[in-house]
Amino acid sequence: MPIISRPDQPFIPEEITVHLGEPNEAAENITVSFPDYIKNVASSEVYPTWPESAIRANIYAQITYALNRIYTEWYRSRGYDFDISNSTKYDQSFVPNRDVYENIGQIVDEIFNSYVAKQGRIEPLFTAYCDGRRTTCEGLSQWGTVPLAENGYTPYQILQHYYGEDINIIRDVPVNANFESYPLYPLRLGAFGQDVSIIQHELNRISQNYPSIPKIVNDLPGIFGAETEAAVKQFQKIFNLTADGVVGSSTWYKIKYIYNSVKGLGELISEGITEEEMESPFAVSWQEGDSGYMVRALQYYIRALGCYYPDVPVIEITGYFGPETTEAVMALEKKFNIIVDGIIGIQTWALLDKLYKSILNQIPEGCFESNILYPGYILTKGMGDKNVTLLQTYLQKISESDSDIPKVEVTGYFDETTKEAVRAIQKQYSMNVAKEVSGAVGPITWNQIAVLYENS
Repeated sequence: MPIISRPDQPFIPEEITVHLGEPNEAAENITVSFPDYIKNVASSEVYPTWPESAIRANIYAQITYALNRIYTEWYRSRGYDFDISNSTKYDQSFVPNRDVYENIGQIVDEIFNSYVAKQGRIEPLFTAYCDGRRTTCEGLSQWGTVPLAENGYTPYQILQHYYGEDINIIRDVPVNANFESYPLYPLRLGAFGQDVSIIQHELNRISQNYPSIPKIVNDLPGIFGAETEAAVKQFQKIFNLTADGVVGSSTWYKIKYIYNSVKGLGELISEGITEEEMESPFAVSWQEGDSGYMVRALQYYIRALGCYYPDVPVIEITGYFGPETTEAVMALEKKFNIIVDGIIGIQTWALLDKLYKSILNQIPEGCFESNILYPGYILTKGMGDKNVTLLQTYLQKISESDSDIPKVEVTGYFDETTKEAVRAIQKQYSMNVAKEVSGAVGPITWNQIAVLYENS
């Protein structure tokens, strides 16, 4: 089965980068493993002689605090090159090279892959806390956990005491490499995938606070259509970015920053994120054994590259990710020096997209049934360019010999009639999966329309 978790699903990072000073202060950054970071913080802030329940409750809060900073990209979305500072004015105490208490180290090794979340929410809670003697706050009191533990409270009950009855401890969270969330290439009109789903969702939420940003209603989830472009442009205008409708690094992280702000994800009282909000029709990666429309679409790209590069096998477009597809993917990964695993993940997909667009006009004739090649981006309602004009020209010719295909005008603008003509072809040629009868023109639909046009 394809991996369907979103790229922004919470995870435990292998490493965390700590800024040794206040955020704006010129200071060294050091990168350490996440468990070692928590052991250091806990040994700096918690007494090893405290009751074990108190120690565990504090460590859960410290883990969750750090994960919230990473999950929201609190500092990276502001242009910093670190995940968290060691200034207790802003974050948690971290003392380089300090000794770690043995019992604290053992507890961290046991629970470092767990965090606190509100029930029905997936993001790590902003678990604010203070020592409870020199300073007080609305969150957890470190010294206050001691009498609670002495009175028989469990770690979970201590956390409930400070953060509310409606919390869960999420356990066995996967450990992944900590990477910046920005995709490996800009998102623009015609792009598709989970990253597009993320941007659409976040812009729609931001528009509640900034109503001049148009809602994305009719664009298909995960497909960067005209409405998504309009929302991006207006967002860019509001926040003084280049209003080109392209989500590059600066726009991506500005959207993250504003989204986190309007949701209050860095606050104790947060709107939170539900599982439903995380849904996307697109998987994160595909591998051997997977099947379906997206596998066929990816095989189109792989076949094109195989026709161009002699050392990459030319595969058939079957819709099944079998050994031949794995072999071709691995050949591409090896050729272009990325991780050779035969899996089409974020990095491999970015490579396929980049290479296909770079060789589009040099793919040998006979590679596909039609020599009219897919332009490299999805065409959807609301778009207008030369490839929409070509599409409408093909559809018009096809409709002359097939009365089941609605007639379209060649205007260069992808209107409702064009969409219905595309849908009619998708239905007629057994593209009966919901994603395939969408009226959007990806590589498989484009190829079918081109073949029909050439044979009409």
